[in-house]
Amino acid sequence: MCTRPLLTRRQARAGADPLRGSDLDGLRDRLDAAVASGRIPGLVALIARGPRVWTHVAGLRDLDSGAAMTRDTVFAVASAGKPLTAVAALMLVQDGVLGLDEPVVRWLPELAARRVLRHPHSTLDDTRPASRALTLRDLLSMRMGLGVSIAGPANTPIAARMQALDVAPGPRLFAKDADSFMARLGSLPLMHQPGDGWRYHTGLDVAGVLIARASGMSLGRFLQTRVCAPLGMPDTGFAAPAERLATQYRPNANTGMPDRWTATPGAGFAELPRFEAGGGGHVSTVDDFHAFGRFLLSQGAVDGDPLLAPGLVADMLRDQITPAQKAASPWFPADFWHRHGWGLGLAVRTDPPSARGRFGWGGGCGTSFWGDPATGTVAVLFTQRMMTGADDTMLADAFNSAAFGPG
Repeated sequence: MCTRPLLTRRQARAGADPLRGSDLDGLRDRLDAAVASGRIPGLVALIARGPRVWTHVAGLRDLDSGAAMTRDTVFAVASAGKPLTAVAALMLVQDGVLGLDEPVVRWLPELAARRVLRHPHSTLDDTRPASRALTLRDLLSMRMGLGVSIAGPANTPIAARMQALDVAPGPRLFAKDADSFMARLGSLPLMHQPGDGWRYHTGLDVAGVLIARASGMSLGRFLQTRVCAPLGMPDTGFAAPAERLATQYRPNANTGMPDRWTATPGAGFAELPRFEAGGGGHVSTVDDFHAFGRFLLSQGAVDGDPLLAPGLVADMLRDQITPAQKAASPWFPADFWHRHGWGLGLAVRTDPPSARGRFGWGGGCGTSFWGDPATGTVAVLFTQRMMTGADDTMLADAFNSAAFGPG
């Protein structure tokens, strides 16, 4: 893991230090209060600036057994794992196996000869030909034309068909194999022309299949070999020993208190799934995500040695979504696009100026990961409480404010 300080003396003088004791006392109290309320069973938090690392552990890993949360507890990170898939794909771009702006149909023939709905609410046979082939950039920037949309009617024919095929983005992971997933997606028209709009999630699941087929390895094996091992992320993948996993919980609709829940069938994340979902199936620890954040802050280097070309990292952390596409693709909270853009596999902050360039994302299972190039700070908060509403980000928002300052 890279331990080179990422903060210059000028930067250190320019802003508040998130590792000051008084700030951390208040943050620790807030995190402990969230656990004491009973609504969050447990959590692990980490804030690092350069070589200095602060962590806090609270609550239980499992309510039934009373097993205590520990710093090395493994969590289902859900969508916080999207940038891991993006980095794995960019490794293949660096290798010359894939091109960011080249058609992916060679590896994903199910996506050949795409048809596109004439309107988002059209019937599935009311289509026109796609204007061009899909590319890796379309997948990683989530502009492939399939995914979650909160614009217009919710019960559209395409949304209903995705639900019927079990390929609609949601908290449950796809239970069959990657070929079945792609065959089902291939039977659907796109919601919009390739590259013309932003639809959440599905592109990263497809990118995971692309990585596996293009590399000749499973996604998990490729991720372990090319990303996790070099970065020092031993606990990141698609499964972990049951005795280290944080049990997942979903708030009860009536009481708000946690009910046991899992995103996967069978033994859950204690065994490898049939479909290794690049958009939301990863497990990891806060220390592994700290290593990943430092890798991105170091422009793709580990211990000073380049692992991913700085230009590819810069492209990953650059807003890929145009103002017109943002206007046509509302997200939540309502002001999301006023403060964020979307790069390759993660969000990037565009406003206010003090936050510009910050990158990261959160997961629906209660996880959050952000890095800040201006201060060399990485902030990771992992809980095991599934998000069910907009106010479920309040703890993560407060945590990030403590780590980075308001904004």
